[in-house]
Parts: sequence; structure tokens; C-alpha cells
Amino acid sequence: MSEDDSRHDTADSTDRPAEKPRRSWLDRISSALSGEPTTREDLIELLRDVQVDGLIGPDTLRMMEGAIAVSDMTVGDVMVSRAQMVALPVDAKFLDLMKAVVESGHSRFPVHGEDKDEILGILLAKDLLRGVVADGGPGSVRELLRPAVLIPESKKLNVLLREFRQSRNHMAIVIDEYGGVAGLVTIEDVLEEIVGEIDDEHDEDEGDPGHIAAQADGQYVVDALTPIADFNERFGADFNDDEYDTIGGLVTNAIGHLPEAGEELTLGRFVFRVARADARRLLALHVGVHADH
Repeated sequence: MSEDDSRHDTADSTDRPAEKPRRSWLDRISSALSGEPTTREDLIELLRDVQVDGLIGPDTLRMMEGAIAVSDMTVGDVMVSRAQMVALPVDAKFLDLMKAVVESGHSRFPVHGEDKDEILGILLAKDLLRGVVADGGPGSVRELLRPAVLIPESKKLNVLLREFRQSRNHMAIVIDEYGGVAGLVTIEDVLEEIVGEIDDEHDEDEGDPGHIAAQADGQYVVDALTPIADFNERFGADFNDDEYDTIGGLVTNAIGHLPEAGEELTLGRFVFRVARADARRLLALHVGVHADH
């Protein structure tokens, strides 16, 4: 190799810029955030720009937006209402408890005394099963109960999630301002606000949400979360909404248990048939309307 060639190679290697190590998307976001957005809206807009640039995927963006939203939400925003809870009486026979557990598909159950506002503890399905099959097992379900965590509706979801993780509890009983049971919330309810709906083998396909939709056969499909006041206005009904806010809560209470698809109930001139229900709540109803008596 000539001296000129050697000098040429040396110059090339010196002038060529060193290849920068590839940075992870988290590093890139950290750099992007160095501008310090002043509002959450600015932060979300920045994250969406980052997603458009291909640094993060749509699913990651949705989870980030969900995590940001959770800090502004309270337990009351996501809890399962009292009317849609599956709670077990403490004095029930073991066989009846087993049937209720199997029918519901849940793994954790509030157990109450004679007064349904008296929550005695939480029963895990696996504890019940062990108690039933064990030789010389417990004489009462009271012996199987785990402590119940009581929280107010106003508790922030991000705080609750941290407490769930620290305590390893998966369920909390929500108490209203008068000390009564308002509902329950699970760690799944909180996580779904971040990652989206978590389906299990008991969940049905809910389809597109909607309040009230007329059908060709003259019946209606009514979302279970339709406010009773809206239902009354649409159909000229006079259902009382003092105790329950939604038509699903009203029907669930009237049936007396968490209903399954196909169950029917007649209230006045209305025939309610459960169209969709999952392991935790009533989702939609078919409603037939008779002529006024």
C-alpha cells in the first residue's frame, strides 16, 4: 500500500462519524419530554405525536393515556354497584354456596350477615372448595373468611392500585357516606381502565354499547346502564329511581340475584329478558312493552 493510500484510509476512518447506539423508545420519550409539558393535555398531545412518529405503538399509547386518566378517576367511577354484586349470606349451607360460586364464575365473594350492609369478610372460591373437601373441615363459612377492605367511593384509583399491589388484596368493598355498602371494586376493574377490557372465559361479547334501540319485532334492546329516568321518559313508565339509578340495577334487584342470559321478568306492562350478562354484571335487556292495562 502506498503512503498516499495509507493517509487516505486514515482520513476516512477519522472523518467518518461514529455510529450512534440505538436508543429504546423509552429513552426517546424521555428526550422528548425534556421540554417539560405544562399540562396533561400537552403531555397527551406529545405522546400522540410520538406514536405518529412510530416510536411507540397504538397499544402502548392507549395504556399511557389510560394510566394518566386513572389518576383523575375515583372508585365510584368504576365500581360494581351494590345491585350487581354477587354477595353470599353467611348462614347459607355449603352446598348452596358452592352452587352460587359455580353459577357466578367469580373467585372472590363478599359475605354478609342478616343485614346486607354488614360485610363480615371475603370468601375465596378456593378456600370454600378446600373447606368442603377437607376431612373434618370447618363447621361454618365464617372460619374461611378473609378480612374485607373497606374504602370510600372518593378514593383515587391510582392510590387504590398501589394499595392493592402492596397488600396483595384483589377486592375492596365500597362504602357510601352513610356507612352502607355502595358496591365493590377489584384490581381487574382498575387495570381495565389502563389496558382495556380484560376478557375471561365467562365474559360475553358485549358488542357496541348503546342505550335504547328499537328492533324489527317491536321489542327494544336496552343497555343495562340506561338511567331509570331515561327509560321512564322513553316509555312513559314510572319506575322509582330512589334506590337504583339504572334499569339494570332495578331488574337485578327485582329478580333477586345476578341474572343470566335468557331469564325473564315482568314488571307492570314491561317484559324484561336478559340479552347479555357476564360474570359480574347485567349488560343488556330485551324489552317488550304491552298495551296499558
